[in-house]
Amino acid sequence: MTPDTHHGYPPFSVVSAFLVPGSPLPYVQRDNPPWGEIAAAMEKAGKALAASDPDLIVIYSTQWIAVLDQLWQTRAVLQGLHVDENWHEYGDLPFDMKIDVEFAELALKKTAAAGIKAKGVDYDHFPVDTGAIVASNFLNPGGDIPLAITSNNVYHDWQMTESLGRVAAESAAELDRKLAVIGVGGLSGSIYRHVIDISDDKIADPAEDEWNRKILAIMEQGDTETLLQTCHDYAAAARVDMGFKHFAFIMGATGNRFNNATVHAYGPLYGSGAAVVEFDLA
Repeated sequence: MTPDTHHGYPPFSVVSAFLVPGSPLPYVQRDNPPWGEIAAAMEKAGKALAASDPDLIVIYSTQWIAVLDQLWQTRAVLQGLHVDENWHEYGDLPFDMKIDVEFAELALKKTAAAGIKAKGVDYDHFPVDTGAIVASNFLNPGGDIPLAITSNNVYHDWQMTESLGRVAAESAAELDRKLAVIGVGGLSGSIYRHVIDISDDKIADPAEDEWNRKILAIMEQGDTETLLQTCHDYAAAARVDMGFKHFAFIMGATGNRFNNATVHAYGPLYGSGAAVVEFDLA
């Protein structure tokens, strides 16, 4: 498979892309109305992902923290029961994931070729992060589509993370894989530091709520030039999860372009901002 020579980058390989939250709250407590709306939107995104008929899903989660290398999962099967370190009182998170090892090994090589130190991870009982589990369980509920999972290196900036997205798209194209891209992470970062009535959950900071709505509106319009110019200010002003690098990964994989976006849900997760967004790549 070769890149789309008429439209340029990205390759034909990228068939769908989604921005989703990594919090377990919609998964483990969906009967709470504010969180249930996000859970329903995640399921809607899962149906859209399936309709795009990918051979492979790549997940970049802000919650898989790395500090030395860029990590890629290379173990063929990941199974277990995860307890979230923050929201353990709400219940456990089971997971059963199939990893596309051939893709991961090629992505490792291409990551290194892009000037980024990389390492494969192949450990029994590896502590898979909450964000990857939540995204996989909602968007790939039967576990039928193989996954690729890569880490969030805290020292990588927007540009480096964007290049990792390109690595993913190019690796899929080289292997003739149709690729669905999932950037897992939150929006505004302020959370409640005290116990709240979860049924009354709302965005903790009105100014951050305004910023979230502004950035989502630009996504809906498909104005990627304005979006890229605004993301840095947004990340700083709204204390966005990990500097919004999960979106940088999506932009790298899609060649910094999409037609428009559908916001399936936007709302609070214990005060922080969360959205389920589907990007139109047609």
